[in-house]
Amino acid sequence: MSGKEYGYARVSSKEQNLNRQIDALTEFGLSPRRIYSDKASGKDFNRPQYRRLLRRIEHGDTIVIKSIDRLGRNYEEIIQEWRRITKTKGVYIVVLDMPLLDTRDRPDNVTGVFIADIVLQLLSYVAQVERENIRQRQAEGIAAAKARGVKFGRPAIERPGNFDEVMALFRQKTITRKKASEMLGVSPSTFDKWRRELSVS
Repeated sequence: MSGKEYGYARVSSKEQNLNRQIDALTEFGLSPRRIYSDKASGKDFNRPQYRRLLRRIEHGDTIVIKSIDRLGRNYEEIIQEWRRITKTKGVYIVVLDMPLLDTRDRPDNVTGVFIADIVLQLLSYVAQVERENIRQRQAEGIAAAKARGVKFGRPAIERPGNFDEVMALFRQKTITRKKASEMLGVSPSTFDKWRRELSVS
């Protein structure tokens, strides 16, 4: 197999350390000058060193990463990016922590890419199910809390002691809505809310 080998490492913040990933890539046999690294979020692929790496790679080259989440966090976008690299650019990918995500080891490369696609689809499915489970647990937690009487959002503003007096003046059209709000020390929208509550009760 011809072509050059490059490494890519990423952490999400400047405070995090790249050493563990760099060590794994050098142990794989990569030269430090061929390892690109970013300290940036994995939410998308708009990272300076990653973009530089993509400009550098050519057909038949290989990109090595420590784990799939170093490439990104969004599995749907990872799948699109993976296919762009392997199929459009004709570049191999090796994920050290997951040997099945290695597109080099088959003579025609087609089987390697196919197996990697299946694994990525499975990972994407698991990630999606986990996101849905988290949302479901959150919804169930909120419902249970409401059933126990826990209130969410801002606490209701209590009506001041002069509310009835001010309301009577407003109904008599002695004062305007704005003036009534000022006398009560609240916004006009809060005054309107109190008026609606009175009409319902």
